[in-house]
Amino acid sequence: MTQTVQHPIDEGSSWTIAGVLGGTISWHLYLALAGLGFLGMLGLWWLLATHGWVDPLFLPHPQAVARRAWQWLFQDDLLDDLSVSLYRVGAGFGLSVLMALPLAVLTGRYQVVRALLEPLMEFARYLPAVALVPLFLLWFGLGEASKIAIIWVGTFFQMVLLMSDSIRAVPRAQIEAAQTMGAAEWEVIAHVIVPAALPALVDNLRVTLGWAWTYLVVAELVAANTGLGYAILRAQRFLQTDTIFVGVLLIGLLGLVSDQLFRLLHRMAFPYLRCT
Repeated sequence: MTQTVQHPIDEGSSWTIAGVLGGTISWHLYLALAGLGFLGMLGLWWLLATHGWVDPLFLPHPQAVARRAWQWLFQDDLLDDLSVSLYRVGAGFGLSVLMALPLAVLTGRYQVVRALLEPLMEFARYLPAVALVPLFLLWFGLGEASKIAIIWVGTFFQMVLLMSDSIRAVPRAQIEAAQTMGAAEWEVIAHVIVPAALPALVDNLRVTLGWAWTYLVVAELVAANTGLGYAILRAQRFLQTDTIFVGVLLIGLLGLVSDQLFRLLHRMAFPYLRCT
């Protein structure tokens, strides 16, 4: 009588390729793989720059970028540039949130408001922020208001549309159950619709915050003399690619940190969703 030996990797095993790619992994493994991805990119950069395969004018060596970051931090007021850019992003993004949430509730809840405002929002979200710079200078002057306005334009209309979709996605049965129990319209919105849509709304904020960081450089085109975006644009004029790399990497790092903070908030506020 022959005995069959099952291969450790078969269709019913959790160790199949589909199981590994589609299944869940531990947090420690996630961090290890994320670190491996960053190290791989850094290694490729180091290899290209060390062997001179790319002109340093276009791709400075990681050591040169690190030296410039150190100099910028201790000699050229990097912390001031960081604080100014953080303020501009925070102000523009915060203003968008305050204005977008009530509009999203109205457009997501009421068809008449949706028909009135949604086409306008769809049109406005395609307006090029760079082309609006002269108008913002004319309307808001050379101060912080014009810079904040550009970040607002880059996030507000997208935020309204995303949040409106999240509001509309609330199951109709929940709304009808509250109405059957005698809930007033404001109670349905405050105690049923917004709480049910809240996990999706937090995800919407996480996505649009990324756009706020993207529009930072555009915002600091407007008569700025401080900020990370301004430093990048100034370095571009003098072909200081090491400074450009430092500024771009810092904006990417700040965006990554803010994204992970939103992810952590989502995990802590909605543990029942088991988001990863």
